[in-house]
Amino acid sequence: MRGLQNLGLGASRSGGSVSGLDISWDELKGRTYMARPHAVILGAGASLAAFPHGDRFGQILPLMNNLVEVLELASSIEAYGLDPSGNFEDTYSELASNLELADLRELVENRVVAYFSDLRLPDTPTIYDYMVLSLREKDYIATFNWDPFLYMACWRNSRVAPLPSTLYLHGCSVVGYCLEHRTMGHTGSKCSVCGTQFTPTRLLYPVRDKDYTADGFINAQWDSIQFVMQNAWLFTVFGYGAPASDAAAIKLLDDAWGGPDKRNLEEIEIIDIRPEDQLAESWSRFIHTHHYRATGDYFRSLLGTFPRRTGEAMWEQLMEARFLEYRSVPRFESLDALQEYMAAIASFESEGN
Repeated sequence: MRGLQNLGLGASRSGGSVSGLDISWDELKGRTYMARPHAVILGAGASLAAFPHGDRFGQILPLMNNLVEVLELASSIEAYGLDPSGNFEDTYSELASNLELADLRELVENRVVAYFSDLRLPDTPTIYDYMVLSLREKDYIATFNWDPFLYMACWRNSRVAPLPSTLYLHGCSVVGYCLEHRTMGHTGSKCSVCGTQFTPTRLLYPVRDKDYTADGFINAQWDSIQFVMQNAWLFTVFGYGAPASDAAAIKLLDDAWGGPDKRNLEEIEIIDIRPEDQLAESWSRFIHTHHYRATGDYFRSLLGTFPRRTGEAMWEQLMEARFLEYRSVPRFESLDALQEYMAAIASFESEGN
């Protein structure tokens, strides 16, 4: 992580006290003054980091470079005279633009929805459980992923503490919605206002020119993330590579963020295993001078170090020039233990604190 010692993240411990620090973690837990949101953007790399060996049943999480293989689509694609070994974005773009391939397009889309809908979280804690519990009600997580892991992590941790809002920028395999009343939930459930069964979200598939306004649900999700980005104090990018094929998405985020000159105080964090110079280049249009940090390890990120206090930690560190205690969240073997730990932190967040 860039500037570890300079940022006050390398102070030593002595017995039960912490030396060389202005604010210990126990002190920081009691500070809950930050009202501006922490915005987190998830790409495929986040789910891959959380589930490198697959889901609860060992089902592999498909990426664009192996989706055809994992979903066993090669023979069907070949039957229509297309090359199954080519780039899936190019293949799907052909399906979307050629009416004669409508049947193959429907087959591919149905297979994608069925596969992703069947993915399940393991019983043990995952990075997604840590992540949703490490943010507060004022915060937002927006994902480009089709998988159900973010939704499921929120569902099984919903009674532990107030959780962040979630946005599904490319749709989600298990999320439905009522556009009239702006409600959403698991597919098959009903709108709490009108009682109508939710409409399944339409997945936004990879095409050369994505239209984020054509679908009502996805358009509403983008309106929300743009509003959040305008007001965010912190912006974390986790496993999202800002691909050239998503130029429209990057422009929407960039327009909302306002560019480096307008964000000379806010901090950007990138969680990604790629070299730091590549990450800084990819996100340079968002970064003001040195106001960024990069790490390949979730547990060394702000979320993994200052759960539910990321905003306060960065204010104290950057604006008040105070040295903070750095310590990663414990790696719990049971979900109950993680939930108990996070609930204790959340107990400081009562009204008026």
